[in-house]
Amino acid sequence: MSQTYQEAIENSNIVSKTDINGIITFVNEEFCKISGFSKEELLGSNHNIVRHPDVPKENFTLLWNTILSKKPYKTTVKNLCKDGSTVYLNTTITPILDDNENIKEFIAIRYDVTQEVELKKHLEQKDKELNLLNKTLEEKVKEQTAKLLELNQTLEHRVAKEIEKNEEKQKLLFWQSRMASLGQMLANIAHQWRQPLTELTLTLFNVKKAVKKENTKEIDAYYKESLEIINNMSKTIDDFSNFFNPNKDKEEFCLKSSIEEALAITKKMLEKNSIKIETHLEKIDIFGVSNELSQIIINLLQNSTDAFKDKETKKKISIKSFIDKSYAIIEFKDNAGGIEEKTLDKVFEPYFTTKHQSNGTGLGLFMSKMIIEKSLNGKITLDNYNDGINITIKLPLEK
Repeated sequence: MSQTYQEAIENSNIVSKTDINGIITFVNEEFCKISGFSKEELLGSNHNIVRHPDVPKENFTLLWNTILSKKPYKTTVKNLCKDGSTVYLNTTITPILDDNENIKEFIAIRYDVTQEVELKKHLEQKDKELNLLNKTLEEKVKEQTAKLLELNQTLEHRVAKEIEKNEEKQKLLFWQSRMASLGQMLANIAHQWRQPLTELTLTLFNVKKAVKKENTKEIDAYYKESLEIINNMSKTIDDFSNFFNPNKDKEEFCLKSSIEEALAITKKMLEKNSIKIETHLEKIDIFGVSNELSQIIINLLQNSTDAFKDKETKKKISIKSFIDKSYAIIEFKDNAGGIEEKTLDKVFEPYFTTKHQSNGTGLGLFMSKMIIEKSLNGKITLDNYNDGINITIKLPLEK
């Protein structure tokens, strides 16, 4: 039974014996396999033959002090193989005593934990990189927050200048509409961030599971996925900061890009409400301020989204752009039920809204009309079309 037990230990573990001076007197096949040395090279050699130069001398002082006091010593040892590679071994060194309780030899039983140690080191490195990325993201958030605060501090001054250029009533409406748009933008920021934060939480949970499985490929995949989510969140901050830039001058811009920017900003809102978007957009350059046109499209998308609420139909919005003679045409259609004919001629009036008072200011379409006519020198019309509305925006191609 004793022989069987010994064979079982030698077949399943890495075993060696040394005399009291640390000279190797026995090694099993597993020891030879993992070290790369033959029995002939090992037997009679000092156990320092597999000692790794990175291991501090203090570790060996503690080892010898422990085993010479006739106590077993347990640790994870970093060893150097014959080919120069490194292995990590969970090691238990036990003194063997003779009949007089004197130490006659030492037996060391080990098992390979190289994969676990390397995985832990790999994970710690990834954790450092992730912490650095988080720190960078926090700094970027602080920077963009400071810019938004500065923008907010100068908002009253800019509004005052606008009041000097235009009639008092229109400027008051402009102020109120900007505040309503800001509220919508903040809601869109919340939509843009809520989903990736949920995805990031799930990814980190999957990393934890992958660590337990010791699956390096899965850890790398989830790590890359986390980086992508965080980078997209960082880009979202830049996108919204750029959208609110008040210093943009009129210039030629791509109508298609401006509409796509509005769709990107409202993407989460549209997905949350299960609204399908169909676009057929030509690349057309017009003169004006790109984010003003984006704001108009956002207003239209918000209005349609509100109109779709509590409706069971398959929700669909279609946006087309094309050239008709010397004009760029934008057609915006939805199937949200349309507007009552008796109120159709009032939709562009200030404070008129078909929504409940708590859900709308009645300034969205009014401000859209004002921007199109006064800033973009165009025209906007709205009609009922089949089971929804058809809004047509007509913009001149020349300055």
